[in-house]
Amino acid sequence: MLKAVIVDSNAISRGLLNTVLMDAGYEVVGHTHTSHGGWLLAQKHHPHIFCIAREQVEDGSDVVEQLRAKLPKTLIFMVSGTLDAAAVQGALARGVQGFIVKPFKADAVLRTIRNTVLAVVKQHRGA
Repeated sequence: MLKAVIVDSNAISRGLLNTVLMDAGYEVVGHTHTSHGGWLLAQKHHPHIFCIAREQVEDGSDVVEQLRAKLPKTLIFMVSGTLDAAAVQGALARGVQGFIVKPFKADAVLRTIRNTVLAVVKQHRGA
């Protein structure tokens, strides 16, 4: 079972994404409202998937870079209601691998995760 951590300052968003992931068979090992809390959960659980809200990616912390350095196999997904080209490019440059758009639609969230996993596997096989 794939493990996931959710980081979002909005409790409703955390709960909805938690439900989507758990209903699809993921094990949500923790969720929190701060990037620091997410980093602590990641260190403890070594999740396969780390979903983090845009505001936590852009809060001045270096949680994405820390994850890339210490847990390079963890897939990082930025969660946001708005994604502009500059935000996407900045997130990709920092190490984010996928994007989940609010409001959540279960099939779209799961398709995004699946497609990102497949792209990463394909990239690793080609390397």
